[in-house]
Amino acid sequence: MNKKIRKAGLASTAALLALSLAACSSNNNGGDASPSASTGASAGASQEASASPARDEYTIDVFSMLSNFSGEQQGWFAKVVKDKFNLKLNIISSNLEGGGDVKFNAMMSSGDLGDLVVFGDDGQKYQDAIKAGMLLDWTQNGLLDTHGKNIMQYAPKAIEKNKVNFGGGSKVYGIGFDVGEDKDGPSEGKDLTYHPNLRFDLYQQIGSPAIKTMEDYLPVLKKMQELEPKSDSGRPTYAFSMWKDWDGNMMMNTKAWAGLHGFDETDGFSNGGFTLISADKDEIQGVLDEDGYYMRGLKLYFDANQMGLVDPDSLTQTFDDVVNKMTDGQLLFTWFPWMNTYNTPERLAEGKGFALVPFEEERTFSYGFNPYGGNRVWAIGAKAKNPERIMEFLDWMYSPEGVIVSNYGPEGLAWKKGADGKLELTDLGNEAFPSNQTPIPEEFGGGTWKDGQNQINNTTLKMTATNPETGDPYQYDLWTSYLAKAPNKLEENWRAAMGGATTAREYLEKNGKLAVNKQIFTGTAPELISDDLSQKQSQVAQVIKQYSWKMVFAKDEAEFDKLKNEMIEKSKGLGYDDVLNWNKEQNEKTFGYRKQ
Repeated sequence: MNKKIRKAGLASTAALLALSLAACSSNNNGGDASPSASTGASAGASQEASASPARDEYTIDVFSMLSNFSGEQQGWFAKVVKDKFNLKLNIISSNLEGGGDVKFNAMMSSGDLGDLVVFGDDGQKYQDAIKAGMLLDWTQNGLLDTHGKNIMQYAPKAIEKNKVNFGGGSKVYGIGFDVGEDKDGPSEGKDLTYHPNLRFDLYQQIGSPAIKTMEDYLPVLKKMQELEPKSDSGRPTYAFSMWKDWDGNMMMNTKAWAGLHGFDETDGFSNGGFTLISADKDEIQGVLDEDGYYMRGLKLYFDANQMGLVDPDSLTQTFDDVVNKMTDGQLLFTWFPWMNTYNTPERLAEGKGFALVPFEEERTFSYGFNPYGGNRVWAIGAKAKNPERIMEFLDWMYSPEGVIVSNYGPEGLAWKKGADGKLELTDLGNEAFPSNQTPIPEEFGGGTWKDGQNQINNTTLKMTATNPETGDPYQYDLWTSYLAKAPNKLEENWRAAMGGATTAREYLEKNGKLAVNKQIFTGTAPELISDDLSQKQSQVAQVIKQYSWKMVFAKDEAEFDKLKNEMIEKSKGLGYDDVLNWNKEQNEKTFGYRKQ
């Protein structure tokens, strides 16, 4: 997946997530990696592209505000796109090239945002790009009607939302991600976008102590560290290994604790600031509230660092560094189940790996299904030379075939069709998923599975939505064939400990530990923050992030308290309360929309 998880965002998490933000991402019978066209109506524009005469190779500049990769897409996904569309993807990541605001402003100043543009939300940057004429109107020259048949079939409400909210009721400048079914309840699969995951084998070895509050994880994790102080390669283990690349208005790794109590930055209408809003209650917290989850999270990390549980590399490393440490076994805790690259088939068969270890007060944030699409937006740059070819590619990504292939590769590589028409994993798929360094045959693009995954890091249709061509969800671990597999040793141990629950989602749902966000359609764009407040927000955000990291690594509690007081004083002096009050006004509008 993309993790999407991620930027999950947490990711908003969700990505964390994303995340989803972010961590996982086919139709043929042999060595040719180009997927065959889908049968039935879902083929749409993808059939047009495949049936068209040979066209010149075309490189698309993909400017992604979510990607953790810059450069030309490689591996199996690159081969799929080349074979099917004769396209290459040159990914430009704002996260890796000077920081999000810096790179975006530079691209805006150049007058060109690239060919395919992925926005982190539909707020200021997206709306500024529309006003500046930097994005293409998809209704021009019948672009959407002619080359977007899958989008119109599988995401009509998402198009209508964009048209009404951002196009004056007639123009379309983009489409939201994670377009889901029109139904209530949690939208996640076996796992949530994020929930507390521990090395379950070590947790059991120390006696599976009860955990009531988020702070109660610390003594548990310390015992686990003492039990396994070194990774597979002999490096020291830590409970928490963090990174700065996903920090926005605050420290993302700290905000994650709010997500485990049902709060997040986004509420389906406004796009964050200095508030955290409940998924299912009319409750708002300011990030600097003394008893709020953000401040509790900072104190938890400080205490953890005093106990030797925080990776000292957290101040300088990137997300990719943390993934590598997870794979090696240096981590004992993660919020993101899609990041569990430690969970290889070999380790799982031995009973080793990460799994949900809930706490009594947990109410994990669930994003819910959203037929209108989420706030991360796909768009086409106004200066794109071949917009019809870009639209064909994006339209394919919004088809059942495209969702499967862009996430799981061409048929015959990691998956195949069973006699009943449903999908099942091949031996390579069982070894490679979700994101392992499994070698890929040269005829499918070479390299490894992980390195060949779709690096744009944004989704189209919700992975847990039903694939109309199979009757199963798109997500591989929800396929009928996958669920019929005998559990591995880790799953057996976890299920026995969780009273027979078969998945993390099932356990959390049955035990009232989910806070499901209600999706809303406002008929209006999110209100943009004024220039004055935006400047204040930017200045305050820098203070909050800078001091948050300092507080985690404070030498003692006296210094921690001193830094906390300085952070609050400086933030308020720069206008924190002004921004907070405006954020609360926007959040309160959401409460009204939820009741409609």
